[in-house]
Amino acid sequence: MLRRATSSASLLVQQGVSNASRKGARCYASSTDEFDLVVIGSGPGGYVAAIKASQLGLKTACVERMETFGGTCLNVGCIPSKALLNNSYFYHMAKDDFKTRGIECDNVKLNLEVMMGQKADAVKGLTGGIAMLFKSNKITSFKGHGQITSPQEVTVLGPDGSKGQSIKTKNILIATGSEVTPFPGIEVDEETIVSSTGALSLKQVPEKMVVIGAGVIGLELGSVWKRLGSEVTAVEFLPHIGGMGIDMEIAKAFQKILQKQGLKFKLQTKVLGATRQNGKIQVTVEGAKDSKQDTLECDVLLVSVGRRPYTANLGLENVGIQLDKRGRIPVNKRFQTSVANIHAIGDCIDGPMLAHKAEDEGIICVEGIAGGAVHIDYNCVPSVIYTHPEVAWVGKNEEQLKEAGVQYKVGKFPMAANSRAKTNNDTDGLVKILADKETDRILGAHLIGSTAGELVNEAALAMEYGASAEDVARVCHAHPTNSEALREANLAAYFGKAINFS
Repeated sequence: MLRRATSSASLLVQQGVSNASRKGARCYASSTDEFDLVVIGSGPGGYVAAIKASQLGLKTACVERMETFGGTCLNVGCIPSKALLNNSYFYHMAKDDFKTRGIECDNVKLNLEVMMGQKADAVKGLTGGIAMLFKSNKITSFKGHGQITSPQEVTVLGPDGSKGQSIKTKNILIATGSEVTPFPGIEVDEETIVSSTGALSLKQVPEKMVVIGAGVIGLELGSVWKRLGSEVTAVEFLPHIGGMGIDMEIAKAFQKILQKQGLKFKLQTKVLGATRQNGKIQVTVEGAKDSKQDTLECDVLLVSVGRRPYTANLGLENVGIQLDKRGRIPVNKRFQTSVANIHAIGDCIDGPMLAHKAEDEGIICVEGIAGGAVHIDYNCVPSVIYTHPEVAWVGKNEEQLKEAGVQYKVGKFPMAANSRAKTNNDTDGLVKILADKETDRILGAHLIGSTAGELVNEAALAMEYGASAEDVARVCHAHPTNSEALREANLAAYFGKAINFS
């Protein structure tokens, strides 16, 4: 049975971070000895893989081109965005919601500089924590761009492309992650036309923001700036929000909730281009069905149309590794490329671009290198959108089951009928369980709620071990908790009826 990754960003702080490691201090190697493994990239997949490899007795090195460890996730992705999501929600509560709870606050003000400072502190602490973990696990680190020059050698390049130290190794693991996908014809300056990176560091709240793309990143960052006072419009080519994989019933309910919060959407609409006029940005859009054109004016344009694998200048051509049509590195079930001792994980290979997916792959990959079994069930990898309420899912959605001809049953439970949600006055959302009609085995779980990102992991655990809807329904859940909604939805799927909702 698969051993799940136990690494967590929060553990880095709990273990303590020295002043030196907080500054991103690194252990620079001068040894010419051969390593058992060289990891290129220190994002969630790379740094976890390096630590696990060292714990398994492999002499390990890691090459990182960024100034600090952690890759996109810790530096300009998952971690800073969650800091802003959390604090912008607090601001919204204090400004607009506390009074309904009997809490009166006068003269609530936003200090964006301090909010950004708290975000930076979180990032600094966690990236520094990786430096400390590398030191304690005796991992040798190299600062620079890792380029594969042979199946047994990685060369560290400087910022100007000059060749530095060459590292001899028995195995290589590519964990270089992904980068922002550019939008043709629109140049990002990270000030007024921004990618997700620039959207995390705006110096003032824009009066109007247009977001190209209503997927996970666009919705999360759009929510941040909407709460802080911006008028936000998301333009999406698809007929629904939430990106790929989301259940359509969940997507529709989610959109209604966000619209109630003030976000605006233009679905089935494509962006033709953007120009600057009189200090504003004019975004030209066109309906995908009727070809009707319109112009949206904004102060900040967020380009959020996805990410693509980062494989630039890796030297793959030096060892005969070819990319697929989408720029990904093909691997087998042991994460081996066409060169047996060169492996790849995370965003640069097939599959969802998720930090926790990369972590699992990193651990499992190095266990395989060390001689262990290699197994991962991608159907049990959860996805989360960290808006408020959160949206999360794991397994199959209804559309996928119908397409596959699978006979299934549905159990649903609204958060409005959940005791904890009711007492918290936070009742938007529902839990939806899909189970096999014959065996009752859970096939998918889809949630909207304030703690959906936490609850989905119970569903993932149940699915990993092949649980049925009845199994979860018969597990005693603490009362009052949001988790009871998950139990009730499983009860509805198994028995046909929930207890607290008719």
